[in-house]
Amino acid sequence: MDILLLITQELRRLEETKTYKYETPLRSPQAGIVKVGGKEVVMLASNNYLGLSDHPVVKKAAIEGIKQYGYGVASVRFLCGTQEIHLQLEKKISQFVGCEDTILFSSCFAANEGFFASLVNEKLGCEEYQDVLYSDRLNHASIIDGQRLCRPENVDKKIYNHADMANLERLLEEDKDQEYRFKIIATDGVFSMEGDLAPLSSIVRLAQKYNAMVFVDDSHAIGVCGNSGRGTPEATSTLGMIDVLTGTLGKAIGGAAGGYISGKKEMISYLRQKSRPYTFSNSLPPSIIFGAMAAFDLLSKDRSLVTKLHENTAYFRREIKALGFTILEGDHPIVPIMLGEAAVAQDMSAALLKAGVYIKGLWFPVVPKGEARLRGQVSASLRKKDIDRALEAFAKVGKKMRVI
Repeated sequence: MDILLLITQELRRLEETKTYKYETPLRSPQAGIVKVGGKEVVMLASNNYLGLSDHPVVKKAAIEGIKQYGYGVASVRFLCGTQEIHLQLEKKISQFVGCEDTILFSSCFAANEGFFASLVNEKLGCEEYQDVLYSDRLNHASIIDGQRLCRPENVDKKIYNHADMANLERLLEEDKDQEYRFKIIATDGVFSMEGDLAPLSSIVRLAQKYNAMVFVDDSHAIGVCGNSGRGTPEATSTLGMIDVLTGTLGKAIGGAAGGYISGKKEMISYLRQKSRPYTFSNSLPPSIIFGAMAAFDLLSKDRSLVTKLHENTAYFRREIKALGFTILEGDHPIVPIMLGEAAVAQDMSAALLKAGVYIKGLWFPVVPKGEARLRGQVSASLRKKDIDRALEAFAKVGKKMRVI
């Protein structure tokens, strides 16, 4: 059959079933207030949690990076793509998250893919071996895809119910007499569709009891969770207890690009030799390295942005509930506003944009059927009057659509 015909038919089906993902282009930098077309609207859909994407200190640093080191490196790390600044950023990240060493990637997606394949697929002196992965049901696509790259004949993959520690312990208990080489518990630190934190203290306890390794993707937590923004481990009193910690530079840390894996020196040195996304991808450009270092310096010296983010989040969560909307409880700036049906979420997103609020809807297959929602994302760059403006639009549109 004609491949373009099949693609066209699938696009039509996606549109009809309200699973089509459309893009709304911005005509401004990413900030608390953005321009869509010729109109200024309140941004409630961005991962720019700390407002660093358009922060003057970060922008100045990025420009300085280009001045000193050029536009790009035109190479992978092991050839001639390692500049002194790459090593400096890796050291800053290690110090910030409380790990011995760090390795940079083009994205956290690449980091997650690179970790599982490079560890599980290598014999490491074992001619015959079997590993096991325990993964939270709601883990990010990058963790799922990373595990898909593992050779099925050498790994057992087991899914535990979301944040269900009793279910996880049952799986670990069932396997306690199995002669697995590696046992790895993998979880998001913060789950991007729900806005809830993984119960890391319980996971660490189970890992110690059953001799397992803990892997945490902290992409939505770095710069966000904990009093100083050191992520889910800080918020759950497990800082320094996580074996493998991955994260992104593309959300709270300036929102440009890049990811990392932090952990023990031996693990990071091994990944430099074996991780294919690291070995065969260009190094991050100097502008991103300088911008990210400036962002981490800001966070290390001043907690005011993190505090402002927490205050804005608490205010928005309290007031959106007071209007009569149903949200998933928590204290993360991801605020899922539950609507039920895909069509309602899609229509309300469009109506809110017209009313001056940029927020996106999520529906099946991104979330389960019947659990369509708007995903609000609060930022430290929002002023109280910006949040109030958004709340007024929610009240107007919610009443008009009979959601509240």
